[in-house]
Amino acid sequence: MIIRISEEGQYEVPSGLFDELNIIDNRIVQLVAEGKEEEYRTELSKLLDCIRSKGKKLDDSDLKESDVIVPPADLSLKEARQIFAGDGLLEG
Repeated sequence: MIIRISEEGQYEVPSGLFDELNIIDNRIVQLVAEGKEEEYRTELSKLLDCIRSKGKKLDDSDLKESDVIVPPADLSLKEARQIFAGDGLLEG
């Protein structure tokens, strides 16, 4: 699975990581809906850290279609309400 972190680049992550990422994504959706900004930021950092630590960063010249695009760490809660809704970034 190819995941792009906005303003950072693409990572190839094992498909077995989907469930772990989806759990974090679902928590983010819940926290954003509840307006819990501090907790939202913590979970977004966890999501980004998980992708970075368990994925392989692709060279900038190796452009592949992204399966998922994850926003940067500085995404505001207001902006997050538009992105982290429904199923969030990962459907499932």
